Amino acid sequence: MYYYRIFDDKEELNFFKSSLDYAGIAGLLKEYEKKHSEYVNRDFIKFLKEKDKDAEIIEVTNIYY
Repeated sequence: MYYYRIFDDKEELNFFKSSLDYAGIAGLLKEYEKKHSEYVNRDFIKFLKEKDKDAEIIEVTNIYY
């Protein structure tokens, strides 16, 4: 699995995991751009899940000690 962080047009930060490498994600992002005028992380992940069933947004939490 590969882990990524993304910011969308609403300045929301999310992290997601995918079985696709960076080149695969970059190619799908170009395909996504052709059909969408706005970047929204949840929409991109939905689109990504059509190509990679293992893709999902993951929750990242800070631990302080």
